[in-house]
Order: sequence, then C-alpha cells, then structure tokens
Amino acid sequence: MRIRTITNWAYGITVILTALSAAAFIMSSRSAEDERRAVEEHLALDTLTEQLETGAEVSSDEARLYVMRGEQRHLDAFKAETESERQRETAAKQIAARDISVVERNILADIDRQAEALDAVEAAAVDTFQKGDRQAAQQALFGPEHERLQTALLESAGHLRDITATRTGAALDDARRRSDQWSFVAKVMLAMTGLLFLAVLYFILRRRVAVPLVRMTGIVTRLARQDYAVEVPDDRRRDEIGEMNEAIQIFRENGLERERLDAERRADQHTKDLILQMMHRLQACENQQELAGVVARFAPQIFPGIAGSLYILNEDKSALAQAGTWLEPVNAQTAFPANACWGLRRGRPHMSGAGDSDVSCQHVEGSGVAASCLPLTAQGDMIGLLYLEERHGQTPVLDNARLYLELIAENVGLAVANLQFREKLTELAIRDPLTALFNRRFLDDTLHRRGRDNGQEPLACLMIDIDHFKRFNDQFGHDAGDMVMQHVGQVLRSTVAGIGSAFRFGGEEFTVLLPDCSEKDGFEFAEKVRAQIGGAALSHSGQIIGAVSVSIGVATSPAGGTVDTLVSRADAALLDAKATGRNKTVLASSLSRPPQETLRA
Repeated sequence: MRIRTITNWAYGITVILTALSAAAFIMSSRSAEDERRAVEEHLALDTLTEQLETGAEVSSDEARLYVMRGEQRHLDAFKAETESERQRETAAKQIAARDISVVERNILADIDRQAEALDAVEAAAVDTFQKGDRQAAQQALFGPEHERLQTALLESAGHLRDITATRTGAALDDARRRSDQWSFVAKVMLAMTGLLFLAVLYFILRRRVAVPLVRMTGIVTRLARQDYAVEVPDDRRRDEIGEMNEAIQIFRENGLERERLDAERRADQHTKDLILQMMHRLQACENQQELAGVVARFAPQIFPGIAGSLYILNEDKSALAQAGTWLEPVNAQTAFPANACWGLRRGRPHMSGAGDSDVSCQHVEGSGVAASCLPLTAQGDMIGLLYLEERHGQTPVLDNARLYLELIAENVGLAVANLQFREKLTELAIRDPLTALFNRRFLDDTLHRRGRDNGQEPLACLMIDIDHFKRFNDQFGHDAGDMVMQHVGQVLRSTVAGIGSAFRFGGEEFTVLLPDCSEKDGFEFAEKVRAQIGGAALSHSGQIIGAVSVSIGVATSPAGGTVDTLVSRADAALLDAKATGRNKTVLASSLSRPPQETLRA
C-alpha cells in the first residue's frame, strides 16, 4: 500500500477517533451534569422534607407551651408559624413541581391534609385556652388525636424522605455510572488515537520512510560520486519509497551503461589512435622488413585477442611468403600457394573455421580455429594477405572488429604497394636496364658514402672493359652487342653476389667494388671473373660470335690512396691493360707512369 494512502487512512481514523473521543467527553460531561443535578435534587428534597417536619414540630411545641404557661411570647411564636405554614405550602409546591413519582405526590397530599388537620386542632386549642378553658385546651394539644396527627405527619414526611432519597440515589448512581462509562470510552479513544499516532510514527515514518531514506541517501551520495559499483537493494514495495528505489536503480543502471559506453568509446578511441600511429609509421617505412615489423608490433596492441601473419605475393602472383607474424598463430605457414586462399581468389575478406556456414581456406583447413583472410590490394592490384585468427580462450572479436581490420588491411596494402613502387623506382634509378647492374649514379653515391663513413676500411675496385666491343656491333649487329653486355653482366652478378657490388660504368665498361678486400685478393677475383667471361662461346641468331675477353684494372683503398681516387686509379690500370695487349689484369700499384689516353680506344 502506498504511503500516501496509509497516511490518508491514518489521518481519517485519527479524525474519527478524535471526534469520538470528543463526543465521549461531551457525554461524560453531560452525565456529570446529570449527577450534579441528582445531588442537588436530593439535597433540595431532603431540605424541603426537613422543613415540613421542623415546621410541624415547632408549631406544636409553641402551642403546647402557650396553653401550659399562658405566656404571650409563646402565643406570638405560635402565630408566627403562619409564615411557617406558608413556607410549608411553598415547599410542598416546589416538591410537587419537580419530576416526582405518583407515590411521592400521594404522600405529599397526605402530608398536606395531615398538616392542615394538625393546624386546625392546635388553632382550636389556642382559642379554647383564650376562652379560659385551660384544661380542655391542654387535653386537645396533649390528647391522642393531636398525637396521632403529629405522628402521622412525621411518619409521612419520613416516608417521603426515604422515597425521595431512594429515587434520587438511584438517579445519582445511574448518572455516575453513565459518566464513568463515557469517561472510560473517551479515555479508550484517546489511547487508541495515541497508539495510532505512535504506530504511524514508528511503522510509517521510521520503518517505511526514515530507514529507507537513510539507506538511499548513502546510495545516492555514492552514485553522485559516480560510484556505480554500489548495490541498490531490491525493494519490491509498491509505494513512493519503492518508486524512489526503482528510480535509483534505473539511475544506477543508466550510470553503468554510460560507464560501459564511455569505456567502449575510450577503447574505440584508443584503437583508433593505435591504428593512426601504425599508419603514420607504415608511411615512414623504407622497406618491407620494417613494414612487417611495424605491423607485428602494433597489431597485438590494437587487438590483443587476435594472432596473425603478414604475407606478400611474389612477382608472378603465384605464391605468398610470410613477411611477419605476431602472437604465434596456429596456421603460421611460411609460404603457401595463392590459390589456397579463398580470400585471394575472391578478392574479398573470407572467414574460415567459424562453423560450417562457409568453406575454409586450404591453408587453415582442419585447424579448428576461427580465421579471417583479408586480401591486401592497391589500385585493384593484389599484393598480399593479412591473415588473422582468434586465440584460444579469448572472446571472439574477428566479426566485431571487421571494419577496423579491413581499414588496417587497406592501409597495410597501400603501404606495401608504396614500398614496392618505391623499390621499383629505386631499381629503375640505380640499375642499368640492359644488364640489371647498378648504374654510374649509384656507383658515385656508394663511393661518396664509403669515403664519408668508412674511408679507412679496405676496399678494392675493379674497372672492366670488353675488348674490341665495336666489332660485335659492326659484324653481328647491335642486338648481338647487347647480348654480349648481358652476358658480362650476368657473370658479374653471379660472381660478386654476397661479397660485393657490380656496376655498369658506361658503354662497355663495368665496375666492381669489393669491401674488405686486399689488392692481392682483388687481383685473384679479377682473374676469376676474366676467366668466366672468356670461357663461354656465344652465338646469336645462329651465328657463332665466339669468346669474349675483358681487360681489368684493379685498385685498392686506403692502401693505394683515398676512396675519391679509387676509380681513377683502377681506370688507369685498365688503360694500361688495354695498352699492353688486352685480355689481362693490371694492378694500379704496378703502374710507374700514367697511361696514355690514346690507348683507351
């Protein structure tokens, strides 16, 4: 029941009990008034009856004294009883005027007759005495008739007193009883009103209002401090306090939901910040190894529950090679065919292992883990794959994080494509397109960096020139000359792989740099190169071209001079080799004079 209803009922009952108490008090007061009137009537009747008795006795005594003594004062006193007679008559009328019973009225009439008869006897005796007959007067006043009338009068007056006393006593007792009853009822009503007031104070104000309000005050204070961990007790009362408790519960649930949304927003913002940081670093990577390292570092921070690997397609788009991995995915294959992935086949993200709703990729088939393959594309060109799988024991997140994962895949794909495009541009800028060797510009940059950073470390330089190259062009055509240069470039790439770098210096001249190589080792390497080049018989378009020979000049640094003069010293040795017969190797340290420029032709 609602507190307002209980309060209204309590108020109404209190008003009713108060009204009843007031009515009981009024009735008790009326009963007390009746009691007072009964007492007054009893006293009045008793007084009037006593006046009747006293008046009769006084009149008789004065008459008797007069006839016995003959004194005038007794006669005057007797005559004065005329007034007493009028008082008796007045008293009798007053008694008759009251609400008396029939018996009392009859007794009162008898008293009146008896008093008149007694007065007549006494008046006659006084007249007889005044006439001189004392004896007759005395006999009349002391005779049996007078005695009978006086006795009858006194008996009637006593009987009237007894009857009136009994009646007024009963009325008094009845008025007192009713007064006590109404007083008791009034006291009971007042006690009930007090008990109701105490009950309202205790059960309503204290138990149903004060105690819950004190409890809810602490809860509201904690909620105001955004302490939503506070427990709100389940109060199922259907009253104002219950509604307030329900409102506080709703406020707490809203606060918890707001905290959850804030936490999700902060987590989402943190994820966005990490993705943004990763994007910035992806754009600053200089090679695919750095890019794979950035992805492997940031991916676990963005999605701790997702393991994965980064795969790059080879040039012919037939296979994928692992470039980086994180959080130890179950299917961390180092390489697999491109057609083993449905994501690459379809060119769209593909889920595997997430139930039987879709086919699984061959490279994850049977692993029992939920995985997602996100193709890496740029300008519509497929360049790789971002493979992701949910870790065991972690909350599934692949489907929920799909948009962010696709965003990451898109940016990783663009970054890989930029790196590959940059590498291609770099290759075009530093390599000779005919021989696939480094060009003259890259040679100059390499020597400049070497002289600046490592000028005191050993470095050998080989300057190589194809002997009589003009005859290949003149005799077999320029295509044959290009084939000869490609052959020389192929030999140089294969021999210097892992130990140095090969460059096309210009025309039919080539340069080889060998770090940490002495002059003797450089000479031996030059002889090896010269032997491999000249050991093959070439043909072009069915025509035998024959063997190709080269002349080589070798110089070293810092033993033979600075890096800045390394190429010129090796070139001087090459000129000397050509001047002294070609198809030979000459050390720059063996030259005693600079070669003549005319011999270079």
